[in-house]
Amino acid sequence: MKSTSAVQARNAATAMPAARQAFLLLRTVFTIAPILFGLDKFTNILTDWTMYLAPQATAVVPLAPQTFMYIVGVVEIIAGIVVAVRPKYGSLLVAAWLAGIIINLLLLGSFYDVALRDFGLLVGALALNRLSRENSRTAA
Repeated sequence: MKSTSAVQARNAATAMPAARQAFLLLRTVFTIAPILFGLDKFTNILTDWTMYLAPQATAVVPLAPQTFMYIVGVVEIIAGIVVAVRPKYGSLLVAAWLAGIIINLLLLGSFYDVALRDFGLLVGALALNRLSRENSRTAA
């Protein structure tokens, strides 16, 4: 026999429109992931992020690769926060940021698999932007 709360939870999930569910899922992921990846730029627990940095980037902005990554980390944290607060605009910030990452990886001439994955994420960020126009209380 199912508990009343389990039945209510199932009914609530099915009562929420699919577009709203997709919006909440994408907003959650594009809030948490950039913040976590941004924080990791300071610790390098997941990977040594400097290996993904094309030499052209530090030629344009003459900083040490790790210092460059600190700036990248700050931007990613800010992007995640903006997605949480204003998903309509934050999603575009994340999409633009991902486009920059893709260009960097293509200039590097390797990690094409990561560039392809990031293209998929870019499309997801654009989908969040479209959904945010109808589903966000903060969309202006």
